[in-house]
Amino acid sequence: MKIERQTRLVIGLCAFALILIIRLFYIQLVDRSYRDLSKANAMVHVPIYPTRGLIKDRNGKILVGNKVCYDILVTPIEIKHQFDTTTFCNIFGVSREFMRDKFKEYRMYRKRIGYQSLILIKQVEPETYMKFAEVAMNFPGFRGQARTIRQYPYNAGGNLLGYVSEVDRDYIDKHPGEYRSGDYAGKTGIEAAREEDLRGIKGDQIYLRNNRNQIETRYMDGEMDVEAVPGHDIVTTIDAELQNFGQQLMDGKVGSLVAIEPKTGEILTLVSSPGIDVDQLADIGKHYSEIVKNPYKPMFNRAVQASYPPGSVFKLVNGLIGLQEGVLTPETMYPCSMGYHYGSKNKLGCHAHKSPINMEESIMMSCNAYYCYVLRSIIENKKYDSIEEAFNKWNEYVHSFGFGEKLGSDFPSELGGNIPTAELYNRRYGRNHWRANTIISLSIGQGEIGCTPLHLANLCATIANRGYYYIPHIIKSSEGIEIDEKYTEKHYTMVDTTNFKKVIKGMWRAVNSGAGAGGTAWVAHIPGIDVCGKTGTAQVPRGKDNSVFICFAPMDDPQIAVAAYVEHGGFGATYAAPIASLLVEKYLTGEIAPGARADLAHRMITSKLIGTR
Repeated sequence: MKIERQTRLVIGLCAFALILIIRLFYIQLVDRSYRDLSKANAMVHVPIYPTRGLIKDRNGKILVGNKVCYDILVTPIEIKHQFDTTTFCNIFGVSREFMRDKFKEYRMYRKRIGYQSLILIKQVEPETYMKFAEVAMNFPGFRGQARTIRQYPYNAGGNLLGYVSEVDRDYIDKHPGEYRSGDYAGKTGIEAAREEDLRGIKGDQIYLRNNRNQIETRYMDGEMDVEAVPGHDIVTTIDAELQNFGQQLMDGKVGSLVAIEPKTGEILTLVSSPGIDVDQLADIGKHYSEIVKNPYKPMFNRAVQASYPPGSVFKLVNGLIGLQEGVLTPETMYPCSMGYHYGSKNKLGCHAHKSPINMEESIMMSCNAYYCYVLRSIIENKKYDSIEEAFNKWNEYVHSFGFGEKLGSDFPSELGGNIPTAELYNRRYGRNHWRANTIISLSIGQGEIGCTPLHLANLCATIANRGYYYIPHIIKSSEGIEIDEKYTEKHYTMVDTTNFKKVIKGMWRAVNSGAGAGGTAWVAHIPGIDVCGKTGTAQVPRGKDNSVFICFAPMDDPQIAVAAYVEHGGFGATYAAPIASLLVEKYLTGEIAPGARADLAHRMITSKLIGTR
């Protein structure tokens, strides 16, 4: 009996020892959690933030650069005693209440934080950090971490460049494994569009703690450290000088100014006004509330996000469709008796000019009645079996110019605009119960048509190219950066090249015929440069009409196409035409000629429309 008890005891001890051995084997060799926890307590990982890539203009000028600053980190568990709070606060310009609130928060989450280092104060200037470094030994548990922040040597527009700010939990969740608390990322503009290229790859330095939890040495003499990889520089298509001048011209006005190089589709200027000043970008957190509360919404990029009626510049599209469909020739004459009269009491008004007129004169004088007749001849074309079929064809033509859809630019948040469909009018009026006169406002770019200023600049580039366009884009190929092949492909309209020449003659006469001859865009005339343009006055529900103008130059070798859109600016020739022509002159000649042109530039720069609707 005694032997049996001894046997059972030995077996039990052996079984217990075996279980213990298996458990130790599992903990030490299989389960990594305890080993990782041990390492985490012994090792300190310090991230090395990479230098963010520069953003440059087409000529190599730096639009967005970097400067060094420091984040002040604290490891709460390492702070074992009271420290000189007054001196610390004086160095960094923070209050004792700030420090008290922070450490109260740290004590609440002490176990969760453990040996984690947290950012206490962000973006400290180097001069301030040097003051701290001299007395850092008196503040155990605190240290500085170098990082770069953005600086803006050139005022090229906050809406265009975008801003960088600290990521929040939502952003981290949307980019799993890529960011953690304390990281920064581009949130708008080019910074957001090219975040993956600009951000670089973080590095890692590993330090060891001693038995008193003090950071003592580099782990394995730094052999396991990972170097940071700088971000790629981005070369944009923007001309910094032109962008800056465009912003001056649009200052105090609501609207946008877009310029494109027709031969490539490269965006030379993209101004949204009012916009975010680069000084605000440098410290977006400080100015964010002010920007958001601004009733003119400076963060809203009107150049690509605002849907406007195009107004009379859309007459060019209808004229080109009429020529292609064979219902219009350059010699076609239509009357205008202060407008287009239809029905017993209906009238679409027009300004006084000679009558009848041909197509070139209709563009030069911007006659409304002429294009009412043109649209009616397109929509009621007898070669189609129904109004609906003819309208669907018209819709196809309009879409071939890029309207009614996103152009596919590489700039974020682009809006597609709107071109009405036959289905819309069938629902509104009933099938077979609407005709050209029912939707006659489409003839002059009103009604249900909506487009962005980028669409209008693209229209101008398309006409300058005599029938095709490249998708407008804002990034150039450069070292480490390749742009999508779609930006080098020609997109042809459904209108033959020969028909564009007929429209361009009218645009040239609009600018160069003189006010006495009826040219509505005479104010855009630049001596020695053949500018072709078209004015537009877009009606809006409240306030003065919107001022619209598109132009390109030179006529026979187009180098720039511009669209200017000024909300509540009145006639196209009042603000949009002068602003667009001054931008053209600045780009082609490098300066504004003295005398009348310089006076015009001064008047446009100093004219303020905000608050005068």
